Amino acid sequence: MADTSYLDWPFFEPRHRELARALDAWAHEHVAPTHGRDVDDACRALVRTLGRDGWLRHAVAGAAQGGAGEVIDTRAICLIRETLARHSGIADFAFAMQGLGSGAISLEGSADQRARYLTRVVQGTAIAAFALSEPDAGSDVAALSCAARAEGDHYVLDGEKTWISNGGIADFYVVFARTGEAPGARGISAFIVDAGTPGFEIAERIEVIAPHPLARLKFSQCRIPASQRLGAAGQGFKLAMRTLDVFRTSVAAAALGFARRALDEALDRAIHRNMFKGVLADFQLTQAKLAQMATAIDSAALLTYRAAWLRDQGQTITREAAMAKMTATENAQQVIDAAVQLWGGLGVVSEQPVERLYREIRALRIYEGATEVQQLIIARELLKAAQPASGH
Repeated sequence: MADTSYLDWPFFEPRHRELARALDAWAHEHVAPTHGRDVDDACRALVRTLGRDGWLRHAVAGAAQGGAGEVIDTRAICLIRETLARHSGIADFAFAMQGLGSGAISLEGSADQRARYLTRVVQGTAIAAFALSEPDAGSDVAALSCAARAEGDHYVLDGEKTWISNGGIADFYVVFARTGEAPGARGISAFIVDAGTPGFEIAERIEVIAPHPLARLKFSQCRIPASQRLGAAGQGFKLAMRTLDVFRTSVAAAALGFARRALDEALDRAIHRNMFKGVLADFQLTQAKLAQMATAIDSAALLTYRAAWLRDQGQTITREAAMAKMTATENAQQVIDAAVQLWGGLGVVSEQPVERLYREIRALRIYEGATEVQQLIIARELLKAAQPASGH
Protein backbone atom coordinates (compact mmCIF):
# COMPACT_ATOMS: atom_id res chain seq x y z
CA MET A 1 0.00 0.00 0.00
CA ALA A 2 1.44 3.37 -1.01
CA ASP A 3 1.96 6.10 1.56
CA THR A 4 -1.29 8.08 1.86
CA SER A 5 -0.24 10.50 4.58
CA TYR A 6 -0.46 13.32 2.03
CA LEU A 7 -4.24 13.01 2.22
CA ASP A 8 -4.00 14.73 5.60
CA TRP A 9 -2.57 17.86 3.98
CA PRO A 10 -4.81 20.94 4.30
CA PHE A 11 -5.41 21.03 0.54
CA PHE A 12 -8.09 18.36 0.98
CA GLU A 13 -11.55 18.17 2.51
CA PRO A 14 -12.97 15.03 4.16
CA ARG A 15 -14.84 14.16 0.95
CA HIS A 16 -11.56 14.08 -0.98
CA ARG A 17 -10.00 11.71 1.54
CA GLU A 18 -13.04 9.44 1.41
CA LEU A 19 -12.98 9.50 -2.41
CA ALA A 20 -9.30 8.49 -2.62
CA ARG A 21 -9.64 5.66 -0.13
CA ALA A 22 -12.85 4.32 -1.67
CA LEU A 23 -11.33 4.36 -5.16
CA ASP A 24 -8.19 2.60 -3.96
CA ALA A 25 -10.30 -0.20 -2.49
CA TRP A 26 -12.37 -0.37 -5.68
CA ALA A 27 -9.27 -0.50 -7.89
CA HIS A 28 -7.82 -3.40 -5.88
CA GLU A 29 -10.95 -5.35 -6.78
CA HIS A 30 -11.74 -4.18 -10.31
CA VAL A 31 -8.50 -3.09 -12.01
CA ALA A 32 -6.61 -6.12 -13.31
CA PRO A 33 -3.32 -6.22 -15.26
CA THR A 34 -3.94 -5.69 -18.97
CA HIS A 35 -0.81 -7.26 -20.45
CA GLY A 36 -1.70 -9.83 -23.05
CA ARG A 37 -5.15 -8.31 -23.56
CA ASP A 38 -6.35 -6.37 -26.58
CA VAL A 39 -5.82 -2.74 -25.56
CA ASP A 40 -8.99 -1.53 -27.31
CA ASP A 41 -11.13 -4.08 -25.51
CA ALA A 42 -9.41 -3.30 -22.21
CA CYS A 43 -10.17 0.42 -22.58
CA ARG A 44 -13.79 -0.18 -23.53
CA ALA A 45 -14.26 -2.51 -20.57
CA LEU A 46 -12.65 -0.04 -18.15
CA VAL A 47 -14.82 2.85 -19.37
CA ARG A 48 -17.94 0.73 -18.90
CA THR A 49 -16.87 -0.32 -15.41
CA LEU A 50 -15.83 3.18 -14.35
CA GLY A 51 -19.19 4.47 -15.56
CA ARG A 52 -21.22 1.67 -14.00
CA ASP A 53 -19.66 2.24 -10.59
CA GLY A 54 -20.00 6.01 -10.63
CA TRP A 55 -16.40 7.20 -10.98
CA LEU A 56 -16.95 8.99 -14.29
CA ARG A 57 -19.33 11.40 -12.53
CA HIS A 58 -16.21 13.31 -11.53
CA ALA A 59 -14.94 13.67 -15.12
CA VAL A 60 -17.74 15.96 -16.32
CA ALA A 61 -19.54 19.07 -15.12
CA GLY A 62 -23.30 19.30 -14.82
CA ALA A 63 -25.50 17.59 -12.26
CA ALA A 64 -28.34 17.37 -14.78
CA GLN A 65 -26.18 15.05 -16.89
CA GLY A 66 -25.12 12.98 -13.89
CA GLY A 67 -21.93 14.89 -13.11
CA ALA A 68 -20.72 15.16 -9.53
CA GLY A 69 -21.17 18.93 -9.55
CA GLU A 70 -21.76 21.99 -11.69
CA VAL A 71 -18.01 22.48 -12.10
CA ILE A 72 -15.23 19.93 -12.20
CA ASP A 73 -13.51 19.45 -8.85
CA THR A 74 -9.81 19.63 -9.75
CA ARG A 75 -8.65 17.98 -6.55
CA ALA A 76 -11.07 15.09 -7.11
CA ILE A 77 -9.90 14.37 -10.65
CA CYS A 78 -6.27 14.62 -9.53
CA LEU A 79 -6.81 12.13 -6.69
CA ILE A 80 -8.67 9.80 -9.05
CA ARG A 81 -5.94 9.92 -11.67
CA GLU A 82 -3.17 9.46 -9.10
CA THR A 83 -4.95 6.46 -7.58
CA LEU A 84 -5.78 4.81 -10.88
CA ALA A 85 -2.27 5.41 -12.28
CA ARG A 86 -0.78 3.69 -9.26
CA HIS A 87 -2.85 0.61 -10.13
CA SER A 88 -2.86 0.74 -13.95
CA GLY A 89 -1.82 3.16 -16.65
CA ILE A 90 -4.69 2.04 -18.88
CA ALA A 91 -7.23 2.63 -16.09
CA ASP A 92 -5.90 6.17 -15.64
CA PHE A 93 -6.04 6.69 -19.41
CA ALA A 94 -9.64 5.46 -19.63
CA PHE A 95 -10.80 7.88 -16.94
CA ALA A 96 -8.74 10.86 -18.11
CA MET A 97 -9.86 10.69 -21.72
CA GLN A 98 -13.54 10.63 -20.76
CA GLY A 99 -12.88 13.95 -19.05
CA LEU A 100 -10.57 15.55 -21.61
CA GLY A 101 -12.59 14.24 -24.56
CA SER A 102 -15.84 15.71 -23.27
CA GLY A 103 -14.36 18.71 -21.42
CA ALA A 104 -15.23 21.23 -24.12
CA ILE A 105 -18.85 20.05 -23.97
CA SER A 106 -18.86 20.50 -20.19
CA LEU A 107 -17.57 24.06 -20.70
CA GLU A 108 -19.50 25.29 -23.75
CA GLY A 109 -22.01 22.66 -24.81
CA SER A 110 -25.59 23.65 -25.48
CA ALA A 111 -28.33 22.05 -23.40
CA ASP A 112 -28.99 19.59 -26.24
CA GLN A 113 -25.30 18.74 -26.70
CA ARG A 114 -24.81 18.21 -22.98
CA ALA A 115 -27.86 15.95 -22.79
CA ARG A 116 -26.86 13.89 -25.85
CA TYR A 117 -23.21 13.39 -24.99
CA LEU A 118 -22.36 14.02 -21.34
CA THR A 119 -24.97 11.66 -19.93
CA ARG A 120 -23.49 8.79 -21.93
CA VAL A 121 -19.94 9.79 -20.96
CA VAL A 122 -20.89 9.61 -17.29
CA GLN A 123 -22.56 6.24 -17.76
CA GLY A 124 -19.56 4.85 -19.65
CA THR A 125 -21.72 4.02 -22.67
CA ALA A 126 -19.98 6.50 -25.01
CA ILE A 127 -16.23 6.98 -25.38
CA ALA A 128 -14.94 10.53 -25.93
CA ALA A 129 -11.89 11.89 -27.77
CA PHE A 130 -10.18 15.29 -28.00
CA ALA A 131 -8.87 16.00 -31.51
CA LEU A 132 -6.54 18.99 -31.50
CA SER A 133 -3.01 18.00 -32.64
CA GLU A 134 -2.00 17.80 -36.29
CA PRO A 135 1.12 16.60 -38.12
CA ASP A 136 2.44 20.20 -38.23
CA ALA A 137 0.60 21.64 -35.23
CA GLY A 138 1.41 20.08 -31.89
CA SER A 139 2.78 22.54 -29.33
CA ASP A 140 1.95 25.38 -31.75
CA VAL A 141 -1.80 24.83 -31.74
CA ALA A 142 -2.54 28.10 -33.52
CA ALA A 143 -0.80 26.68 -36.62
CA LEU A 144 -3.43 24.01 -37.24
CA SER A 145 -4.68 23.68 -40.82
CA CYS A 146 -7.69 21.33 -40.59
CA ALA A 147 -10.46 23.50 -42.00
CA ALA A 148 -14.23 23.74 -41.68
CA ARG A 149 -16.19 25.85 -44.15
CA ALA A 150 -19.79 26.86 -43.67
CA GLU A 151 -22.30 25.61 -46.25
CA GLY A 152 -25.82 26.63 -45.37
CA ASP A 153 -26.80 24.91 -42.14
CA HIS A 154 -23.77 22.60 -42.27
CA TYR A 155 -20.00 22.73 -41.98
CA VAL A 156 -17.67 20.75 -44.26
CA LEU A 157 -14.45 19.52 -42.64
CA ASP A 158 -11.23 18.75 -44.51
CA GLY A 159 -7.85 17.87 -43.06
CA GLU A 160 -6.10 15.59 -40.59
CA LYS A 161 -5.56 15.16 -36.88
CA THR A 162 -2.91 12.96 -35.30
CA TRP A 163 -1.82 11.59 -31.92
CA ILE A 164 -5.50 11.38 -31.01
CA SER A 165 -6.06 9.31 -27.90
CA ASN A 166 -9.08 6.98 -28.12
CA GLY A 167 -8.75 7.28 -31.89
CA GLY A 168 -10.43 4.24 -33.39
CA ILE A 169 -12.62 3.40 -30.39
CA ALA A 170 -14.29 6.73 -29.58
CA ASP A 171 -17.99 7.25 -30.24
CA PHE A 172 -17.49 10.98 -30.79
CA TYR A 173 -14.62 13.42 -31.26
CA VAL A 174 -14.34 17.09 -30.28
CA VAL A 175 -12.50 18.45 -33.32
CA PHE A 176 -10.84 21.86 -33.63
CA ALA A 177 -10.72 23.32 -37.14
CA ARG A 178 -9.91 26.59 -38.83
CA THR A 179 -13.05 28.53 -39.77
CA GLY A 180 -11.31 31.74 -40.80
CA GLU A 181 -13.01 34.46 -38.75
CA ALA A 182 -9.56 35.96 -38.14
CA PRO A 183 -5.90 34.98 -38.61
CA GLY A 184 -4.14 32.56 -36.30
CA ALA A 185 -5.73 31.46 -33.05
CA ARG A 186 -8.75 33.71 -33.47
CA GLY A 187 -10.08 31.83 -36.49
CA ILE A 188 -10.59 28.36 -34.98
CA SER A 189 -13.87 26.71 -33.98
CA ALA A 190 -14.77 23.48 -32.20
CA PHE A 191 -17.14 20.76 -33.43
CA ILE A 192 -18.53 17.45 -32.22
CA VAL A 193 -18.08 14.77 -34.87
CA ASP A 194 -19.72 11.39 -34.35
CA ALA A 195 -17.81 8.25 -35.30
CA GLY A 196 -19.14 6.89 -38.57
CA THR A 197 -19.96 10.29 -40.06
CA PRO A 198 -19.44 10.08 -43.86
CA GLY A 199 -16.13 11.67 -44.86
CA PHE A 200 -14.51 10.88 -41.51
CA GLU A 201 -12.14 7.93 -41.25
CA ILE A 202 -9.44 6.48 -39.04
CA ALA A 203 -6.50 6.84 -41.41
CA GLU A 204 -3.93 5.06 -39.25
CA ARG A 205 -3.60 3.41 -35.87
CA ILE A 206 -0.42 4.47 -34.07
CA GLU A 207 1.55 2.07 -31.88
CA VAL A 208 3.49 3.57 -28.97
CA ILE A 209 5.75 2.22 -26.21
CA ALA A 210 2.94 2.18 -23.64
CA PRO A 211 0.06 0.80 -25.71
CA HIS A 212 -3.24 2.65 -25.72
CA PRO A 213 -5.70 3.54 -28.49
CA LEU A 214 -4.09 6.22 -30.63
CA ALA A 215 -4.80 7.21 -34.21
CA ARG A 216 -4.49 9.63 -37.10
CA LEU A 217 -7.84 10.96 -38.28
CA LYS A 218 -8.75 12.12 -41.77
CA PHE A 219 -11.64 14.37 -42.82
CA SER A 220 -12.57 14.59 -46.48
CA GLN A 221 -15.72 16.55 -47.37
CA CYS A 222 -17.09 15.57 -43.96
CA ARG A 223 -20.47 17.30 -43.56
CA ILE A 224 -21.79 17.95 -40.07
CA PRO A 225 -24.79 20.04 -38.97
CA ALA A 226 -23.97 23.56 -37.78
CA SER A 227 -25.69 22.58 -34.54
CA GLN A 228 -22.62 20.40 -33.82
CA ARG A 229 -20.43 23.47 -33.38
CA LEU A 230 -19.39 24.05 -29.77
CA GLY A 231 -19.72 27.64 -28.61
CA ALA A 232 -19.25 30.67 -30.83
CA ALA A 233 -17.47 30.59 -34.18
CA GLY A 234 -13.83 31.60 -33.92
CA GLN A 235 -13.63 30.82 -30.19
CA GLY A 236 -12.30 27.28 -30.52
CA PHE A 237 -8.70 28.07 -29.56
CA LYS A 238 -9.79 29.64 -26.28
CA LEU A 239 -12.05 26.65 -25.64
CA ALA A 240 -9.20 24.21 -26.30
CA MET A 241 -6.94 26.10 -23.87
CA ARG A 242 -9.67 26.22 -21.22
CA THR A 243 -10.21 22.49 -21.59
CA LEU A 244 -6.50 21.79 -21.24
CA ASP A 245 -6.31 24.11 -18.22
CA VAL A 246 -8.89 21.94 -16.44
CA PHE A 247 -6.96 18.73 -16.99
CA ARG A 248 -3.28 19.75 -17.14
CA THR A 249 -2.85 19.53 -13.38
CA SER A 250 -4.30 16.02 -13.47
CA VAL A 251 -1.44 14.94 -15.77
CA ALA A 252 0.89 15.82 -12.90
CA ALA A 253 -1.30 13.70 -10.61
CA ALA A 254 -1.06 10.71 -12.95
CA ALA A 255 2.73 11.07 -12.90
CA LEU A 256 2.54 11.05 -9.09
CA GLY A 257 0.61 7.78 -9.21
CA PHE A 258 3.26 6.17 -11.41
CA ALA A 259 6.05 7.49 -9.16
CA ARG A 260 4.40 6.28 -5.94
CA ARG A 261 4.00 2.80 -7.43
CA ALA A 262 7.67 2.84 -8.45
CA LEU A 263 8.73 3.78 -4.93
CA ASP A 264 6.59 0.98 -3.49
CA GLU A 265 8.22 -1.51 -5.84
CA ALA A 266 11.69 -0.16 -5.02
CA LEU A 267 11.09 -0.43 -1.28
CA ASP A 268 9.83 -3.99 -1.65
CA ARG A 269 12.87 -4.93 -3.70
CA ALA A 270 15.29 -3.25 -1.30
CA ILE A 271 13.82 -5.02 1.72
CA HIS A 272 13.62 -8.50 0.21
CA ARG A 273 16.57 -8.69 -2.20
CA ASN A 274 19.32 -10.73 -0.50
CA MET A 275 22.80 -9.44 -1.22
CA PHE A 276 26.23 -9.92 0.40
CA LYS A 277 24.89 -11.56 3.57
CA GLY A 278 22.29 -8.85 3.98
CA VAL A 279 19.64 -7.16 1.89
CA LEU A 280 19.80 -4.37 -0.68
CA ALA A 281 18.29 -1.91 1.80
CA ASP A 282 21.36 -2.24 4.07
CA PHE A 283 23.55 -0.28 1.68
CA GLN A 284 23.86 3.47 2.11
CA LEU A 285 23.75 3.96 -1.66
CA THR A 286 20.33 2.28 -1.68
CA GLN A 287 19.14 4.38 1.24
CA ALA A 288 20.30 7.58 -0.45
CA LYS A 289 18.46 6.64 -3.63
CA LEU A 290 15.24 5.89 -1.73
CA ALA A 291 15.50 9.21 0.08
CA GLN A 292 15.88 11.07 -3.20
CA MET A 293 12.90 9.25 -4.67
CA ALA A 294 10.63 10.04 -1.72
CA THR A 295 11.67 13.70 -1.69
CA ALA A 296 11.09 14.05 -5.44
CA ILE A 297 7.58 12.62 -5.03
CA ASP A 298 6.62 14.88 -2.13
CA SER A 299 7.93 18.02 -3.84
CA ALA A 300 5.92 17.20 -6.96
CA ALA A 301 2.84 16.38 -4.88
CA LEU A 302 2.99 19.74 -3.09
CA LEU A 303 3.11 21.61 -6.41
CA THR A 304 0.35 19.45 -7.88
CA TYR A 305 -2.13 19.82 -5.07
CA ARG A 306 -1.32 23.50 -4.59
CA ALA A 307 -2.37 24.05 -8.20
CA ALA A 308 -5.48 21.90 -7.82
CA TRP A 309 -6.51 23.68 -4.62
CA LEU A 310 -5.99 27.12 -6.13
CA ARG A 311 -8.09 26.23 -9.17
CA ASP A 312 -10.89 24.97 -6.95
CA GLN A 313 -10.80 28.36 -5.18
CA GLY A 314 -11.51 29.99 -8.53
CA GLN A 315 -8.01 31.28 -9.18
CA THR A 316 -6.16 31.28 -12.50
CA ILE A 317 -3.35 28.74 -12.28
CA THR A 318 -1.49 29.06 -15.57
CA ARG A 319 1.91 29.26 -13.86
CA GLU A 320 1.11 26.85 -11.03
CA ALA A 321 -0.28 24.16 -13.35
CA ALA A 322 2.78 24.43 -15.59
CA MET A 323 5.10 24.09 -12.60
CA ALA A 324 3.18 21.06 -11.36
CA LYS A 325 3.05 19.34 -14.74
CA MET A 326 6.74 19.94 -15.45
CA THR A 327 7.99 18.93 -12.01
CA ALA A 328 5.77 15.91 -11.48
CA THR A 329 6.47 14.34 -14.87
CA GLU A 330 10.22 15.00 -14.79
CA ASN A 331 10.54 13.80 -11.18
CA ALA A 332 8.48 10.70 -11.91
CA GLN A 333 10.81 9.82 -14.79
CA GLN A 334 13.77 10.01 -12.38
CA VAL A 335 12.00 8.03 -9.65
CA ILE A 336 10.98 5.26 -12.04
CA ASP A 337 14.45 5.09 -13.57
CA ALA A 338 15.88 4.66 -10.06
CA ALA A 339 13.37 1.89 -9.35
CA VAL A 340 14.42 0.04 -12.51
CA GLN A 341 18.05 0.35 -11.40
CA LEU A 342 17.26 -1.08 -7.96
CA TRP A 343 15.46 -4.00 -9.57
CA GLY A 344 18.54 -4.76 -11.65
CA GLY A 345 18.08 -7.26 -14.48
CA LEU A 346 14.47 -7.94 -13.54
CA GLY A 347 13.76 -4.23 -14.00
CA VAL A 348 13.99 -4.53 -17.76
CA VAL A 349 12.02 -7.75 -18.13
CA SER A 350 8.87 -7.15 -20.16
CA GLU A 351 5.72 -6.49 -18.11
CA GLN A 352 7.46 -6.36 -14.76
CA PRO A 353 5.80 -3.48 -12.88
CA VAL A 354 8.83 -1.16 -13.03
CA GLU A 355 9.45 -1.94 -16.71
CA ARG A 356 5.84 -1.10 -17.47
CA LEU A 357 6.09 2.14 -15.48
CA TYR A 358 9.27 3.04 -17.39
CA ARG A 359 7.32 2.92 -20.65
CA GLU A 360 4.19 4.58 -19.28
CA ILE A 361 5.83 7.67 -17.82
CA ARG A 362 7.67 8.78 -20.94
CA ALA A 363 4.71 10.19 -22.84
CA LEU A 364 3.58 12.35 -19.92
CA ARG A 365 6.62 14.58 -20.41
CA ILE A 366 5.31 15.36 -23.91
CA TYR A 367 1.51 15.33 -24.09
CA GLU A 368 -0.69 18.26 -23.03
CA GLY A 369 2.35 20.50 -23.32
CA ALA A 370 5.93 19.20 -23.36
CA THR A 371 8.27 20.09 -20.50
CA GLU A 372 9.94 22.73 -22.66
CA VAL A 373 6.57 24.36 -23.34
CA GLN A 374 5.84 24.42 -19.59
CA GLN A 375 9.16 26.19 -19.04
CA LEU A 376 8.18 28.84 -21.58
CA ILE A 377 4.79 29.28 -19.90
CA ILE A 378 6.35 29.69 -16.46
CA ALA A 379 8.90 32.22 -17.73
CA ARG A 380 6.22 34.15 -19.63
CA GLU A 381 4.07 34.42 -16.51
CA LEU A 382 7.05 35.51 -14.41
CA LEU A 383 8.02 38.20 -16.90
CA LYS A 384 4.44 39.39 -17.21
CA ALA A 385 4.21 39.80 -13.43
CA ALA A 386 7.56 41.60 -13.31
CA GLN A 387 6.72 44.23 -15.93
CA PRO A 388 4.87 46.75 -13.71
CA ALA A 389 7.55 46.61 -11.01
CA SER A 390 10.39 47.17 -13.48
CA GLY A 391 8.62 49.95 -15.31
CA HIS A 392 9.28 48.37 -18.74
